[in-house]
Amino acid sequence: MNKVRAKKYLGQHFLTDEHIADEIAKTIPQDESYDAIIEIGPGMGMLTKYLMQHYSDKSISVIEIDTESVTYLSERFPSLQIIADDFLKMNLKDLLLQQTALIGNYPYNISTQIVFKVIEQRHMFPVMTGMFQKEVAERICAGPGSKIYGITSVLTQAFYHTEYLFTVSEEVFDPPPKVKSGVLRIVRKKEEPSCEVSDLFKVVKQSFNQRRKTLRNSLRSLFSVEKLADSLFDRRPETLSVDEFITLANEIGQ
Repeated sequence: MNKVRAKKYLGQHFLTDEHIADEIAKTIPQDESYDAIIEIGPGMGMLTKYLMQHYSDKSISVIEIDTESVTYLSERFPSLQIIADDFLKMNLKDLLLQQTALIGNYPYNISTQIVFKVIEQRHMFPVMTGMFQKEVAERICAGPGSKIYGITSVLTQAFYHTEYLFTVSEEVFDPPPKVKSGVLRIVRKKEEPSCEVSDLFKVVKQSFNQRRKTLRNSLRSLFSVEKLADSLFDRRPETLSVDEFITLANEIGQ
């Protein structure tokens, strides 16, 4: 098989620039925090070959839902472990026995869902790097006061250090997407937030689902009248730091 046909319904845009592929592969830290690497959506293996080159001491596998790509990869990389499945539907507890670094040229239409699955299974993933739609990468890394700071920003940064690394042009893909891409790296924090995780999710989602309202209005159902009198509740959610959301999560019911 000479080439895989890009499929729109899978959000496939194959990277064609060797230098950029090499640079993305090298975004995974060379350290002892993980034993295995999993690439999501390798397509024709442009990134895969550099992973195999730079991380020969690690266990490397790929997860690919496209059967045509699976056939292509098995011919090109006969020793590569290929998992023909949908990452979002997989039971990762059955798959991951080691600390694993995740990487990929993530399909734009499901990239945020992938991040939330990583957060949910964060004990398995000390590091995640790769390419997203630029707007999504910027949102994940955004800080308080930004218009794009929101649910994804706060919940990712509660558990991971985030770093926007570089921008990738539309012109280095086949077919070219209509937007630029951004490469980022997230590294798991050493300590969990000092609150119930379910309460943190509840506070963050309820706040930003009504982001034009003050916290006093959006979080009225979670706090007592006395607590809501605090000046913190005069503010809108995009002005709060991650630590302030963690504090709020600890005070639910007060």
